[in-house]
Amino acid sequence: MEPAAHSYLASWESFYVIVGSSGAALTGLQFVVIALVAESEQRSTSSTINAFGTPTVVHFCAALLVSAILSAPWHRLSSAGLAVGICGAAGLLYSALVIRRARRQTGYRPVLEDWVWHAALPVLSYGALFVSALMLHQNPDRSLFLIGAAVVLLVFIGIHNAWDTVTFIAVKQPEK
Repeated sequence: MEPAAHSYLASWESFYVIVGSSGAALTGLQFVVIALVAESEQRSTSSTINAFGTPTVVHFCAALLVSAILSAPWHRLSSAGLAVGICGAAGLLYSALVIRRARRQTGYRPVLEDWVWHAALPVLSYGALFVSALMLHQNPDRSLFLIGAAVVLLVFIGIHNAWDTVTFIAVKQPEK
């Protein structure tokens, strides 16, 4: 018989309130970043924004979504695991799309740091979500910590990438 989800998820409630709220607030701030990009002399193409700006919003929203999922009153851990697993799988597919977009866009030439933060770390995070969701029923304690780490990593990825965009604009604008 499967243990009640509430017995495992209740202790994570504050964590996901904090992470989910952060993801939501930072999503709003990303709109400010995009407004700065639009007003800068360093114009970006839609393909560059799709490769480097939009994924930041997606990562913040993914953190919010997983936080909401694990804050819901699930009766079975397997149901919560299925929802988180779908998020992880969707994130992996989206990461592949982002990598393709980053390779095809011509507005900016990514360096190693960009590939780490825009490609490798999101794949790691979404992969961890997917794998931990598969393991949630067998090892709930370890899986919940892995899910928590993956969600926090998504927030950190978003923060780094938003900061990277703003500093790129701040440095490139005065050069002109």
